[in-house]
Amino acid sequence: MPATLDQVARAAGVSRATAARVFSGNPRVSEEARRAVESAAMQLGYVPNGAARSLAGRRSDSVGVVVPEPGSILFLDQLMPRLLRGIGEELSANGLQMVLFAPQSTADLQRLEQYLAGGHVDAVLLLALHESDSLPTRLQARGIPTVFGGRPRPGLDVSFVDVDNHAGGRTATEHLIELGRRRIAHIAGPAHVPGAQERLDGFREAMWKAALRADFVEHGTLDRDGGELAMGRLLAMAGEIDAVFAASDAMAAGAMWALQVLGRRVPDDVAVIGFDDSPLAAATQPPLSSVRQPIEDMGREMARLVLSLSAVRGQSSRQMVLGPELSVRESTVMVR
Repeated sequence: MPATLDQVARAAGVSRATAARVFSGNPRVSEEARRAVESAAMQLGYVPNGAARSLAGRRSDSVGVVVPEPGSILFLDQLMPRLLRGIGEELSANGLQMVLFAPQSTADLQRLEQYLAGGHVDAVLLLALHESDSLPTRLQARGIPTVFGGRPRPGLDVSFVDVDNHAGGRTATEHLIELGRRRIAHIAGPAHVPGAQERLDGFREAMWKAALRADFVEHGTLDRDGGELAMGRLLAMAGEIDAVFAASDAMAAGAMWALQVLGRRVPDDVAVIGFDDSPLAAATQPPLSSVRQPIEDMGREMARLVLSLSAVRGQSSRQMVLGPELSVRESTVMVR
């Protein structure tokens, strides 16, 4: 349940009226009380009643969502619509409008930075930035409340909401081990993607804990072709593989296709598990086991966090990591 004003007041050691004056901007509050209330609000994740309306009254009544990828990702990425739906629902509930930006080039990003800094939006949510992108730092320098979707690159001090990719990778691999699989391979995403690296680390942790080889690993792009090509390389390297954990459902679908073309039965000969639990997982043959990301919840938490950062300015960066869940289907468990 969301924190209440009463809970904030109790945590800060002040009256409810004093806490309310802090959030209304009333100057008749001591600096000590103001700091205590703002600290309690930050710790409890409290978004003041009317915070979105107050924010809107100062500026634009909208929050920008930046997706700096080729425009096709909005139509091909099966997770993006779910993430945007969660963001949109939470912003709408607080009386704010979501405005989507999809810059395609460095020049587009530069123009977008000027636009965002011009007061056209009240806050920014950033999705799918590349390692070299400096937009988060530049927005922070301009005092624009900003939240990152997914864990940013190391060394970048920004607020973010992410899924526990390490735990997800470990859970997927432990599922295969519990089924009696011993020669388990991992089709990893690009090495420069933080989430893909964390899934690989989770795979390795589970394999090392079980005293199994953890070197059957091939990297690829996070799409079906990447999974198919990586699966071919793995079979050439270690033909007796009996299970595969792929870093995305699309990669897993490509791996299943490669296995079936080469006469390997799924899951009889090789069990396969993916990551995301996208609609694709239920559409493969056999249906794909996968690690489910709570994508809609992630979107809602991103929106709540940016509203909180906007309502109480000057907060340090905050992070939230959501837990994944295992969805078991016929690609790992044979149905007789």
